[in-house]
Amino acid sequence: MGVNVTSIKTSSNGAWQGDNPLDFAFPLLIVQTTLILVLSRFLAFLLKPLRQPNVIAEIVGGILLGPSAFGRNKDYLHRIFPSWSMPILETVASIGLLFFLFLVGLELDLSSIRRTGKRAFGIALSGISLPFICGIGVAFVIRKTVEGADKVGFGQFLVFMGVALSITAFPVLARILAELKLLTTQLGEIAMAAAAFNDVAAWILLALAVALAGDGPGEQKSPLISVWVLLSGVAFVVFMMVVIRPAMKWVARRCSPERDVVDEAYICLTLAEGEFAERLIERIEDFVSGLLLPLYFASSGLKTDVAKISGGRAWGLLMLVISTACAGKIIGTFAVALMFRMAVRESLALGVLMNTKGLVELIVLNIGKEKQVLNDEVFAILILMALVTTFITTPTVMAIYKPARGSSALTHRKLRDLTNTDESKQELRILACLYGLGNVPSIITLIESTRSTKKSQLKLFIMHLVELTERSSSIIMVHRARRNGLPFINRLRRGVWHDRVTGAFQAYSQLGRVSVRPTTAISALSTIHEDICHVAETKKVTMIVLPFHKQQWRGEGYEQTVENVGHGWRLVNQRVLKNAPCSVAVLVDRGFGNGAQTPGPTASTTAQSVCILFFGGADDREALELGGRMAEHPAVKVTVVRFVENEGSERNGVLLRPSASKSNEKNYSFCIAKLNPEKEKELDVAVIAEFKSKWDGMVEYTEKTASNIIDDVLGLGQCGDYDLIVVGKGRFPSPMVAKLADHQVEHPELGPVGDLLASSSHRVLSSVLVIQQHDPTHTEETPATKVAQDDDDELKGEVTSGVGEISKVV
Repeated sequence: MGVNVTSIKTSSNGAWQGDNPLDFAFPLLIVQTTLILVLSRFLAFLLKPLRQPNVIAEIVGGILLGPSAFGRNKDYLHRIFPSWSMPILETVASIGLLFFLFLVGLELDLSSIRRTGKRAFGIALSGISLPFICGIGVAFVIRKTVEGADKVGFGQFLVFMGVALSITAFPVLARILAELKLLTTQLGEIAMAAAAFNDVAAWILLALAVALAGDGPGEQKSPLISVWVLLSGVAFVVFMMVVIRPAMKWVARRCSPERDVVDEAYICLTLAEGEFAERLIERIEDFVSGLLLPLYFASSGLKTDVAKISGGRAWGLLMLVISTACAGKIIGTFAVALMFRMAVRESLALGVLMNTKGLVELIVLNIGKEKQVLNDEVFAILILMALVTTFITTPTVMAIYKPARGSSALTHRKLRDLTNTDESKQELRILACLYGLGNVPSIITLIESTRSTKKSQLKLFIMHLVELTERSSSIIMVHRARRNGLPFINRLRRGVWHDRVTGAFQAYSQLGRVSVRPTTAISALSTIHEDICHVAETKKVTMIVLPFHKQQWRGEGYEQTVENVGHGWRLVNQRVLKNAPCSVAVLVDRGFGNGAQTPGPTASTTAQSVCILFFGGADDREALELGGRMAEHPAVKVTVVRFVENEGSERNGVLLRPSASKSNEKNYSFCIAKLNPEKEKELDVAVIAEFKSKWDGMVEYTEKTASNIIDDVLGLGQCGDYDLIVVGKGRFPSPMVAKLADHQVEHPELGPVGDLLASSSHRVLSSVLVIQQHDPTHTEETPATKVAQDDDDELKGEVTSGVGEISKVV
């Protein structure tokens, strides 16, 4: 239906002056956009546990808002989505589509296509050909079954049906692969390269279909027009590569990494490549992907009227189209993948992945509907087919394919293991995680402090943790790295972050026998701990070092500036502490390494002063082991403070019981394993004796009788004598630490003493390192609380040796 553009007014005078804002284009567009975004985000939240891409939620949201659901109320449909407003909504959506296609081009990794070569091309060719042929077969059935379908030209209808069934959605596939942690595997690389070939073929076929469609079913144009369309496209690509690409390289050099501001003239000029494109895309991708593109997907849903699919015949056709699309794509891909000697499960998973539909599919269907090649019923059938095939991709791949993760036979899961074995003198492996550049100085200083100048060589893995979002730049970062399983080891390519971090750690590696290997993990925050633990397992790591989610800087006097990277990263640390295959250290940085000279192997003066607090227990023994390694470094002064109870307190144990709230945020968690307290004391005494004997004269050792634990610990942190204080987490608490079980909790994952020192309200000046020793038999913990003294006598008979119903720490 035609729209009289001159009769549409942009804005109203306001409701107070008698105007209905919904009768004007701009206010109505705002209402429509708000409805679409709110509903699609809500549906995306509901579908998140199923790991579905956002495109599913956005199309379903459009279907619900359109004539299939809410639109059955005609008053609502004519008021919120009147026919005169749809061209305006679709125009705005098309602007988003234009920008999004630019993002898609940035995601296209030509080097991966070249690496996979003939295999990807063969898989893509079979993945297009068989479903295209099947689509032609289905077209015959639909033309004879659906009323009005035979009014369209035969060739036009066949091409549109063939294209609709043979397309693979490149952008949607990239996000599904990233979500499944397959993007950097061999399977993911082949799938992306084949999808890229498929995408190119789909656009060529789409151009052919548009040329054949003409202006509608009543008009057919010469097939020569299709040839001219194809030749024009080729000429355009050649012009862009030969003329525009060199010009954009010049623009990219003008916008070098050192220049943070991108000139507006260059933004107007560019659809560029390289770092300039990445920096440009950071400024537009949220607006495009978060606001404009959902309008395009939703507009497709708004045009879909599921009610047109009525009766057993129509639903039978829907099942036929879905099964044909799945069978053609999966069988075609599977057969050729087997011919290229891929494993059966990989081949099957690849076929399912290639069956993903998305943006190009919707473009084809929308053009087909606009050109009246597809009527309402056929359009609805094909939209639902795209939804179903994409929806089943993730769960199906998860069910049939799990990438092999070889488990390491390494037994050095804690520092103590290295001391107890002769083979330990060869190499210590540490995995240090970074959120950003701010973590670099403290991590380098900590690692150098632990580097033994006498014994083993140190191998350091640096992992940059990046949250995977729907933003394209996350995918770009993946493509800038070489594949290496999950996650991946970076190629040291150019890039602002990588240049600085890599340069810092490569310079550090020249100091001595230190091997540094930068890595990057790109995952959702809910699963990134799996990447960390997997690398720790496969790289035979002895200790993981995590930055605390808050970074603090000293100001004048006791003033401190605190930067919080977010609660999500705190949850990452908690999951790593729970699931790590080795010991874990959490570094609370208060400028460690910024104020003093970085220790070097030939330093003659002390650059760092480190204090080890020892209360007793496995975690404290691991902290003491780390202190021993630090003591070997000539530029590090180590002080050990052992807290002991006075004679009267030793006879009185501390009763702990599981917290009634069962909250990990309100109470400290302690291990529920049953241990022999006397044996634990013997181990503590033996470790202290061994340490004093080994490091006599090199380490300052003092014993402090505990009178007030809180004041004593905070006094050491506030005095400013130590650059770093190392403490155990205290999962098997000594009686002194157990007394802190009811202390106000701020960061329970650090344990009672670590939490005390990490709090920004206590004016602690020293950085803090909290150690958790790995013990696979004692991983289960429960929140616990201290039993009141009044209840002590009546509970004496119920005491056990672990934190079960009632436990006593003696």
